[in-house]
Amino acid sequence: MRLRSIRLIVTLTLGILVAPLAAGAQPAGKVYRIGFLWDSPAAFPDAIEAFRQGLRDLGYVEGRNIVIEFRWAEGKPERMRELAEELVRLKVDVIMAPSSIYTAAVKRATATIPIIFMSHADPLRTGHVASLARPGANITGLSIMMTETNVKGLELFKEAVPGLSRVAVIWDPATPSHGPGLKAVEVAGPRLGLRIQPVAVRSATEYDGAFAAMVRERAHGVLVLSTPLFIAGAKRLAELALTHKLPSLFGPKHHVEAGGLMSYSPDRPDLYRRGAIYVDKILKGAKPANLPVEQPTKFELVINLKTAKALGLTIPPSVLFRADRVIE
Repeated sequence: MRLRSIRLIVTLTLGILVAPLAAGAQPAGKVYRIGFLWDSPAAFPDAIEAFRQGLRDLGYVEGRNIVIEFRWAEGKPERMRELAEELVRLKVDVIMAPSSIYTAAVKRATATIPIIFMSHADPLRTGHVASLARPGANITGLSIMMTETNVKGLELFKEAVPGLSRVAVIWDPATPSHGPGLKAVEVAGPRLGLRIQPVAVRSATEYDGAFAAMVRERAHGVLVLSTPLFIAGAKRLAELALTHKLPSLFGPKHHVEAGGLMSYSPDRPDLYRRGAIYVDKILKGAKPANLPVEQPTKFELVINLKTAKALGLTIPPSVLFRADRVIE
């Protein structure tokens, strides 16, 4: 009888110890591998840190229960396919492909490993998801809604620059989201009393020629759509706009920090932090197909008054009042 009681106690004790492991989604000692395909560690370092902090907040510790395999294209888009395939060969548990151009590269490399984007300009119109509510396949994440935010930014641009009537739009045909983004701006132009002048730019060597074309067409301002190519060239683009006396509108705020006039965009660090939540859900068994694409909740309007002064512009108080940050 005593031996039977001891066996019962041991069995119950083992059951208590094993139960949390069986109920939890993460096996003890399991180290997850996260692939991260992006252009450069210098591109949005605050956003990358927000992603890492988001993982830490959820209990993931790099080197202990999670490893992030970073792969950087370093301004060479032709390397994206190779780097995406390398992450697939590593058999990572999930791949972070922040924007549309990287999502496209990873999508070609795998149809099974979950893919999460964190700043996709337009996942629906590019065909990367079937719908925002039910993405389908192996891709989901967070969108910056660039197609919509470009139009809102254009409205603010019109209000900030008196007499604005012709706006050149620098876009990259190789960026999947730029097609629908440009179309939305062209549709909104007449409603805002603006003539839109598309200027395709495929490499940094075309920057000077693009601005020369704008001047010939007598553009009054320039809108630069966001993509890694233009993010890397932020300083040069801002300098060219100032040299040609063209007010400029960008997406990411670091363009304005580099000397651009205005930027209007979602808060990227917030999106990347929220991207960690998708990682956690997928590692716990959720399927990307069933995780709705989330949209931004925080937006930033940044204005550089130094640049405005150099251009001889006076930004209306109504616009300055709405700015989240003013560089003086």
